[in-house]
Amino acid sequence: MAEGISSFWGPVTSTTEWCEQNYVYSSYIAEFFNTFSNIPGILLALIGLVNAFRQRFEKRFTVLHISNMILAIGSMLFHATLQRLQQQGDETPMVWEMLLYIYILYSPDWHYRSTMPTFLFLYGAAFAIVHSQVRFGIGFKLHYVLLCLLCIPRMYKYYMHTEDRSAKQLAKLYLVTLLLGSLCWLCDRLFCKDISHWCFNPQGHALWHLFMGFNSYFANTFLMFCRAQQRGWDPKVVHFMEFFPYVKIQKPKAQ
Repeated sequence: MAEGISSFWGPVTSTTEWCEQNYVYSSYIAEFFNTFSNIPGILLALIGLVNAFRQRFEKRFTVLHISNMILAIGSMLFHATLQRLQQQGDETPMVWEMLLYIYILYSPDWHYRSTMPTFLFLYGAAFAIVHSQVRFGIGFKLHYVLLCLLCIPRMYKYYMHTEDRSAKQLAKLYLVTLLLGSLCWLCDRLFCKDISHWCFNPQGHALWHLFMGFNSYFANTFLMFCRAQQRGWDPKVVHFMEFFPYVKIQKPKAQ
């Protein structure tokens, strides 16, 4: 904790702290950079949400973009307070979001359509209840990584079955941001003692937030493209101001 600044939220009660000195800039914000680095993720999710509404994509993508926003807001609250309750408000939406990705990725080939959303909903509810009572440590991280690994093979399958170059580029950007973000996360965790002696903290966990904000956007946009192809909506990846990618579709008049 920085000298001369007291904590508005009281002692740290979360099971995890990150490699950023607490309460340096404000008594209301424990980890300044880790808190505000979530803002790009919120803005990117909002852009995706507007596009999903504007082009009348399925509700699953509306829920997905909203879940990205909720996750980023929960992360902001957690890093601002470092309290146990806010930690749950960060970690539980992380699991819910991955369950939603699993549904979007696997549901097109699932023959018993009611069983998958029912199971995933009950699983997410059960996890939330257990997580509210049990302090997870490394177990939560392993559980989250397992859910992520369940998504990657399916993303690879979609990539292999997509011929559009722009859509493939989205998938590549998804992979690059995932790897860079994971590298920043690992360095922040593994080398924190060394970093604390540096004259400059590279803020690895804040960079993780930044990369994962873009990662979620690229993943969502790629999945929207793939789903539009499945529905026969003639999707195209276009770029706003020749830079920012989004999916544009042309639905048949009957739809």
